Parts: sequence; structure tokens; C-alpha cells
Amino acid sequence: MINRERLFEIIRKEYRQALREPRMRVMLFLPPLMQLLIFGFAVNLDVDHGQIAWFDGDHSYQSGELRSAFEASGRLHVAAITNSDRESQALLDSNKVDVVVHVLPGFERDLLRGRPTAVQLLVNGSNSNIASIVSNYATSIVGRFAAEATGDLNRSHLAARMAPSAVHVATPNVTLQSRVWFNPELKSRNYFVPGIVVNILMQMTLMLTAMALVREKEIGTMEQLMVTPIRPAELILGKTLPFALVGMVDMGLVVTAALLLFHIPFLGSAALLIVCSILFMLSSLGAGLFVSTISRTQQQAMMTTFLIFQPFFLLSGFTFPLRNMPMSIQYLSLLNPVRYFIDIVRGLFLKGSGVDVLWPPMLALAVFGVSILTLSTLRFRKRLD
Repeated sequence: MINRERLFEIIRKEYRQALREPRMRVMLFLPPLMQLLIFGFAVNLDVDHGQIAWFDGDHSYQSGELRSAFEASGRLHVAAITNSDRESQALLDSNKVDVVVHVLPGFERDLLRGRPTAVQLLVNGSNSNIASIVSNYATSIVGRFAAEATGDLNRSHLAARMAPSAVHVATPNVTLQSRVWFNPELKSRNYFVPGIVVNILMQMTLMLTAMALVREKEIGTMEQLMVTPIRPAELILGKTLPFALVGMVDMGLVVTAALLLFHIPFLGSAALLIVCSILFMLSSLGAGLFVSTISRTQQQAMMTTFLIFQPFFLLSGFTFPLRNMPMSIQYLSLLNPVRYFIDIVRGLFLKGSGVDVLWPPMLALAVFGVSILTLSTLRFRKRLD
């Protein structure tokens, strides 16, 4: 039977000890906001101002129209004009441009005669992400220009042939329209910032729980606690509940800043986010308890939490899509609670998903949380005994 008064005293002791030093008060709440700002502003995979070099080997009206199409795109900027392959290579070697658009000689002649013609794209592949995005932009612009130019030529030729006749022939016209769901503007910020919630919640609860317990060992007060009437269950709850609350406060700060500062859409239920966060904290708090049982000093605890956090973070799908990883790694990620929580948070933010959709990852979180916390608690109690 847990004594509420003893439990309350342990919790009050933890808060008093954690908030006693001004530096500690700053460390509890400033790093999460700094991490949000860094990921929100600095970590951005969008390419809104791609630099291109223009190599016009045709110098015709149609090649000028194609250049105007590039400049009007708003995403690609003609940063240099080249007149030779050597100049184009020098720009790519010095990373001054992302792609060189080379209009081959005879471009307008072949286009007017209906012959196959080509535009060469020389892409700087040193940064694969930028290269892929800029290449897609350029390919899309050239394709759209070719479709419009071909359509105009076909309509003009057809009108010339049918001019003496009163018969009007309907030409087929197919319009392709695409619609992006959940992130219409395709902003990488909307993808990364919800993952920061998971990252911060795990870091704070895992590290603070492990450090608080190991600190008692390091300064020699754990033995004093063991000879008091405090029971192991009361000690475990008193050491984990305060930092669970700190983690929830940090999560609230990050979510509020994400909504107000970065205007990240939140379409789901705040209550469901809190419930899922509690399920996830069962795993992170349990992992913190486990670290405290295998560490003798705070330095060891910090290094161990880093070794646990890094694989969980990398195999969660936060940055790298899991479907692009080897199949063996994808199966290994099924044992990672962070993976399920990231799916839940992104589903709540961007899709407005409910329990009917999120119940499988919620069930996985509950199973992992109960299992990890139970095993870690049993190990911790054994150490106390």
C-alpha cells in the first residue's frame, strides 16, 4: 500500500532539488525550445531558391521563352549565363549553381517541325536532396513548356488545314490536376516539427529519470533512503512522476510554440495527444529506471542514455523514411516505441487521425510501455533489496 504523504514528500524533494539551482531551471525548459527553433528554422529540406546556369546554344525565340518559363517559376533563379561547356563545368565544380540548363542547337527548328528535340540538364549531385528537388523542378518546367508549345503548334496547323471548311473538329484535351493531402504546401517544417515533440519528450524523461536516481547513489543518499520507511514502489513513483510532469510541460511548450511561431497545423485531438504521450512515457521512464540500475555515476548514466537514444531516434522515421532502409532494419524498428509515437504525433498534427486509425500504434505503445516499465521496476527493486 502506497503512503500518499511519503510519496508527496519525495515528489516535493525532487522538485526542490531540481529547481534549487538557476542553471538547472534553465536546463529543464530552455533546451526544448532551442531544439524546436533549430529544427524549425535551420533544418529545412525545401528548395525555394535553386541556382541555375543558362547555356543557350540555339539563341532563338523559343529558347528565350523557355528561359522566361524558368525565371517565372519562382523557385529557380538564373544565376549565371554560360557560353561553353568549360564555363558550365567550372560553375558546377565550384558549387555556384545547382543545375546547368543547356538548350541544344536547332531547338526551335526541331520544335517547329515537330521533330524530337532535347534540353540537357547537368545537375550538381554533391547534395542528393537538392539535386533531386531541383532536377524535378527543371524537368517539370521543360515538360510543361513542351506540352504548351506542342499544343499551340498542333492547334495552329489544324486551324490552317480546316480554314476553307466550315467543319469544326474537336481536339482531345486532357488536363492533369494533382492534389496534395495533409501537407499541401509540401513544407518539410510541417514534417519535422511534430517529430520534435517525440524527441523532446523522450530525452527529458529518459535522461532526467536516470540522472536523478544515479545522483542519489553518487552522493551517498540512496542508502539513507533505503533505511527509511519509504517503500520501493513509493521511491520509484516519487522519482519518475516529477520528471513525467516536466516532460509534459516541455511538450506543451513545444506544441504551443509550433502552433504560434511556425503555424504548424494541428488537426487532431489534444486529449488524444496527452493520452498517447502518457503511454509513450511508460517506455521512456522505464528505460530511465533501467539505466539507473546499470550506472554508478551520472557520467555513465548520461553516456548510456545517449547510446539508447541514438538508435531509437535513427530508427524511428524522424528523418529517414523507414521504407528506404534494408528489410532487416525495418523489422528491427518494429521493436522501437519511438517509431509508433512519431506515427501517432504526425497523424494527429497533419491528418487529424482518431482512435479508429491510431489504435494499432497506441496498442503497441501500451504493450512496450507496460513491459519495459515492469521489467525495469523489478530490476530496480531487486537492487534496492
